[in-house]
Amino acid sequence: MRLRPMLTRLAATSVLVAAAIGAQAAPSIDGRQLSVEAGDVQQYLDGSFPRTQDALGGLVALTMSDPKLSLPAGERLDLGMDIALATAGGAPTRLGTVKLSSGLRYDQQTQGFHLQQPTMDEFTPARQGAKLDSRTRSLLNAWLSDYAQREPIYRIDPAVAGLLGALQVQSAQVKDGRLQVTFNQDLGTMIPAGLLGK
Repeated sequence: MRLRPMLTRLAATSVLVAAAIGAQAAPSIDGRQLSVEAGDVQQYLDGSFPRTQDALGGLVALTMSDPKLSLPAGERLDLGMDIALATAGGAPTRLGTVKLSSGLRYDQQTQGFHLQQPTMDEFTPARQGAKLDSRTRSLLNAWLSDYAQREPIYRIDPAVAGLLGALQVQSAQVKDGRLQVTFNQDLGTMIPAGLLGK
């Protein structure tokens, strides 16, 4: 009698696992170029946030959440996110929304696209008249530098990325609403069509 509920739960779990595995869309291949759609990058970012940066031995914590990516014309991407500050272990207080712009680089060690020389361009306070004080701005800059260095904004599926390890990266850029990396060899003959879902 208990077998049916157990099988039902097992089937439901299998569906969830399959959905999680298939949630990351495959990149597109065109000759030496691999590109990723903005929507897929946004989905990856949604699963990577919120993030918290501690400072002063844990006395201050800055939390970044709700990332919003846009890929305008040009060579830099825009990324907005909410920031909140907590002190002495207290509950975080929302400060507002910061907007960043950044170049792009591809890192073969992390198999992902990273921010390159990001800059804070705009701050919209949660309360009228509020500003980013120098301490909070410094903490945000430190987090941004560390994040750009270590964490990708999008990681290529390991099954695909594993086939690219021996190639040299020639450039990474924002182009036509996508993140794009160009390698030194044609990718079409290296990556089976099944891996790309095409």
